[in-house]
This record gives sequence, C-alpha cells and structure tokens, in this order.
Amino acid sequence: MIWSSWNRVNRGQAESGLRVKPTTFASFPYSATPMANHKTLKPKPRPRSPILLLTFSLAAICVLLLLSYSVLSDGFSLSAKTLESVIKFKNPKHIAHEKYLYWGNRIDCPGKHCDTCEGLGHQESSLRCALEEAMFLQRTFVMPSRMCINPIHNKKGILHHSNNASSEEMWAASSCAMDSLYDLDLMSDTVPVILDNSKMWYQVLSTSMKLGARGVAHVGELTRVDLKENSRYSNLLLINRTASPLSWFMECKDRNNRSAIMLPYSFLPSMAAKKLRDAVEKIKVLLGDYDAMHVRRGDKIKTRKDRFGVERALHPHLDRDTRPEFILCRIKKWVPPGRTLFIASNERKPGFFSPLSVRYKLAYSSNYSWILDPMIENNYQLFMIERLIVMGAKTSIKTFKEDDTDLSLTDDPKKNTKSWQIPVYTMDEEERRHCFL
Repeated sequence: MIWSSWNRVNRGQAESGLRVKPTTFASFPYSATPMANHKTLKPKPRPRSPILLLTFSLAAICVLLLLSYSVLSDGFSLSAKTLESVIKFKNPKHIAHEKYLYWGNRIDCPGKHCDTCEGLGHQESSLRCALEEAMFLQRTFVMPSRMCINPIHNKKGILHHSNNASSEEMWAASSCAMDSLYDLDLMSDTVPVILDNSKMWYQVLSTSMKLGARGVAHVGELTRVDLKENSRYSNLLLINRTASPLSWFMECKDRNNRSAIMLPYSFLPSMAAKKLRDAVEKIKVLLGDYDAMHVRRGDKIKTRKDRFGVERALHPHLDRDTRPEFILCRIKKWVPPGRTLFIASNERKPGFFSPLSVRYKLAYSSNYSWILDPMIENNYQLFMIERLIVMGAKTSIKTFKEDDTDLSLTDDPKKNTKSWQIPVYTMDEEERRHCFL
C-alpha cells in the first residue's frame, strides 16, 4: 500500500529533521493604499424596490450554489491549481498536468523484483511503460528518485576491458540518482515528471490526504482505458497504481500492436542526462565519420546442462555470431574496409575483437578514459554513453534485431525465456557460401 510507503517516507523525513508541510493555498493581496477622505454632500437616495432587492438576492444564491456544486464535483480543483501554479513558478518551461500517477518508490516494486534488481534495459522497459500510461491519462508521472544497479553489470573492469583481479572491483553504489541518468527537464517536454523525493510530491501527498476519497485511489487490475474513461478515477488528484506483480512492463501487454506504442524504444536513450550527452558529443567529434556496433556477450552466452549433462543455451547462435571471425563475415556488406568501427561490448577478454583490425580501425570507450573517468560513477552511465555513440554512427549494428529495419549480428530472437537449445559454433554450407561471396 502507498500509505505504508508514505509513512516510511514521513518517518525518514522526521528522523533527518525534515517535515512534510501541508499545502498552503494561494492568497490574493488586497490594496492597502489610503484614500483621501473628502466629504461631499450627496442627495438622499430613493428607497429601492423590494422586488429588485429580492431578484438580486436570488441571483446571488444561484451563483453560490453553482460554485458549491463545482467544488463538490471536482474536489481537488483548488488544490491542484495551487500545485500547478507552484510547478509553473519553479519550472516555467513545463506546464505539468493537474493530476498525478504513482507506480511505486522503485521500478518493478511492488512486485517480485523488490528484493532483486534487473538490468538497465529491463528497468527501462518498465519505466517506459509507466511513462506511456501517464501520457495516455494526461497525468504527471511521479518517478522513483533512484534506480537500483544490478551488481552483475557493475564491475569497473568493463570500462577498461580488463580481466585482471582488480577489475572485479565493484562500483561502490548499489543504486544511483535518477537524474544522474536522465535529463528530467528534457523528459518533461514529452511527459511531465516529478521525483518522489521532491517537495512537490510531498505537497501532492498532503493535499490528497486532506481530500480523502476525493483525492486519491489505490487501483490494481484495471486497464489504462478504465482509468481514463471511468469518472470515479479520471477526476482524482492522485492515482496510486498497483502495477503487475511480475514487472511494470507487463502492463503494456499489447506492445506488439505498434499503434499502441506511444513512446519509441529510442525515447529513454535520447533522454540521457546532459553531462552524459556532452561526453558523447566530445567522443563523436574525436571519432569523426564512424560506424558502430553493440556486442552483447557476457551473461547472454551462458549455458546450463540438462539432466543428461548436455550444454544448452537460450540463444544457441549468439556465442558464435559475436566472435570476430563471424562478425567480419556478417558486417562486410554493411561496413566497407578501412572504416572506423566503434565497439560497445560487455566482453571482458582483452584483445577479443583485435582480429577485426585487419579490416577496420577499432575504437572503444576505453580509448577516451580521460573524458569518461572523471564523470562515470557506474556502468549504467557508461552503457548510456556507449548506446548514444552507437545510435549516432553512420551505420549502427545491434546484437539482436529489435525492429525489422535493424542490422543485427545474430538472428536469434532477443526474448527467448523458455527454449534451451544446444549451442551452435560452426557454419553450415549455406552460411559459409554467403560469407565468402
């Protein structure tokens, strides 16, 4: 329940000396300018008609009744407008929606991932789903202020492509501030967002609690269409969304329906924090005219034995297809010889991609450590930088095909969670023929 989370927030605030202040409503100043007191003689007014006075009185009562009905039918309107005026004052670039959507204090939590932490790609799928719902409902999204970091993807050696003992050292943090990854002002141009540790959020909480049932609803197992079309929910100040207990992105079950997708895959990558984007621009200038590829190995090429002791993999061709000799064969029709090829990869073996240098001038993020070392605090930031560099290349090649127009190193599907198959490490005759054409 959101209340327990809010109580924990309030207790934490109290322990740190902070208090959640109730919303203060705007007051309008009145003129205090003294007026000259000139006494003039006026003719004595005639007595007014009783019928006229009665008409004026009835009209005033009608106006008051209409105003009362408006406030009762939309109980949060005064508070929401007050909050909106605060937002406009603090950030005049963005006009936030008057209503708010809350999914939880951590991505994929509440749910089965509260005690674990998925990788950046998984969490971005969930975050994108929540942002899409906020867009659909025309609400400001209350974003978790921190993102957890999966320790599997947070070893320092990835930046320097080293596999010595010291490279096993982990970055210190197990989470990072959301605004160290994303430019929230830039994001708010498309989907208004506030952080769940902001003063604005505490004001929204305070106001919703005062309004009670007219201010907040805790909902689950409802579609975004239900939330938009049912006036019971559409007029509320705050919706506390209990998302799928599996993962947030499960709420976007119809993502295969292209018309249902409101935010493209490229949205969150393009929302990288300004310091990350600035680093990307510096590196791109140094690279000049270049091509790039992302090579996903590491955790994706792991195998396990079945009950007969036979090795099996979820992506049976991935290990083969991401080896240098097979990469040379695959990309030769896309990248001409002599080109600068930037490689972003989680492969840890030094010199693993060196055989590609017979045809290309190779570049890695480690070549620009003098730019990255002072600013990189975790591998999520590094991955976001590398991803933007790959996206900005003349020819961009992914590991897995995500769109029909994508160039990819393997034909194995990216999402394969059930079928464990025997890995393939060789070419068949047809593949060999295509390679040497």
